[in-house]
Amino acid sequence: MSIFALIRRGLLSLMLVAAMAATPTTAPLVAQTSDNARYAAIVVDAESGEVLFSRYADSQRFPASITKVMTLYLTFEALAEGKARPDDVITVSRHAASQPPSKLGLGAGQTITLDDAMRATAVRSANDMAVAIAEHIGGSESRFAARMTEKARELGMSNTRYYNANGLPDSRQVTTARDLAVLSRAVMRDYPQYYRYFGLHDWAYQGRDYRNTNGLLRGGQGYDGLKTGYTNASGFNLAASSVRDGRRLITIVLGGRTTASRNSHVAELMDTGFELERARARGQSIQYAQAFFEQRGFGVGRETEEPIQYASAATEVEDDDGAVAYTAVVAAQPIPTTVTPAPSEVRPVAQVQRAELRPADLTASLNGAASPPPAPRAPRTAPRAPAREPARAAGGWAVQVGAFREEAVARDWLAEVQRRFRGQFNAAERTVQNAEGWYRSRFTGMTEQAAQAACSALSERRVTCMVIRPQS
Repeated sequence: MSIFALIRRGLLSLMLVAAMAATPTTAPLVAQTSDNARYAAIVVDAESGEVLFSRYADSQRFPASITKVMTLYLTFEALAEGKARPDDVITVSRHAASQPPSKLGLGAGQTITLDDAMRATAVRSANDMAVAIAEHIGGSESRFAARMTEKARELGMSNTRYYNANGLPDSRQVTTARDLAVLSRAVMRDYPQYYRYFGLHDWAYQGRDYRNTNGLLRGGQGYDGLKTGYTNASGFNLAASSVRDGRRLITIVLGGRTTASRNSHVAELMDTGFELERARARGQSIQYAQAFFEQRGFGVGRETEEPIQYASAATEVEDDDGAVAYTAVVAAQPIPTTVTPAPSEVRPVAQVQRAELRPADLTASLNGAASPPPAPRAPRTAPRAPAREPARAAGGWAVQVGAFREEAVARDWLAEVQRRFRGQFNAAERTVQNAEGWYRSRFTGMTEQAAQAACSALSERRVTCMVIRPQS
């Protein structure tokens, strides 16, 4: 072997060793490969902590700028303990000034009061000011971030880790919708005197007016916080809180596809939560709040790997970076590995009229329904077998799988459930019954044993159902 070949082999070996040394030995904590991996939601009663609705609430997600809620929580803690004052003057470091947008844009060496820095963080979602606050309170951003994780553990946020103060992309910085609900409750409970920062609609600084990135604050309905967030990896996030009729709810939605669809989804979840609270106030016994949401079309899944949708009307809202977005209707949710509960009541079609979908098309989108594949054609040489009528069970029992405002929707869902559970309903009749404007999707003509077994099979697959006794 020539001397040149030996040298070349030696160089290649050195390059391979260097490449191996530069390669991380562990994979990122969270693999965000598609919209399906980003969605999560939870609705919580702020006073009692009761979880009214959850979906992927314990799955780790990227918090993005909702990180700043913890940044401000620790700031409020320092203020309450006398370790900082609102009129403290912060000198912006080179590190803070170098943060990418959104930002206030102060240069290294410029100063700002802690009060204004907090307002910039809450209203503008200023990345530079979040870092400036972290350095002022914690001495450095890294030490402050370590304290953020420590505080998360103290509050019970067991699935949250922080590595920076502003939520800019870092694959190690993760949280869950449930943990963010815990943090939201903690801010209100521990520092009610400072919670108002999250509800500021706007803020004026050095001759410029800034509007809060949370567009729901300007729409009424009792919204008074908390924080938006967005990165490419996280999608559009929002931690929101609203007070109506003396009750406060917290709703967290992570992984929205657009600002508009995210805001609409938060509003729909929040409205449903308050609807449930009003029903309870009227004396209605609702022990399983999750079912109340599922009966209104939330938490609907499918067996395929394609995204399911939630309906959101197109609206004009301010995007998280300050741009105005005109965005229409649907945003993706992640897909469970099993069939999730079917709806009992679908939101009114008027909510998605701008999508120009027919009711049946909308239902197929919401419920994951799809037309059954065509039956394979028999060979031309084979005689065509006569159609065989399914056997009918003799009995007056029924299984209800949903109630809808549109008859076509009810029939489509019946067909879809039968497609998925042919063995359970092959001998039953599909019936849609109209009761005071609701179209009930039922499988009828079943024996008690068959109805109970069928509903049990659906429940095992997390599809909502109800056994109906014969009418006396």
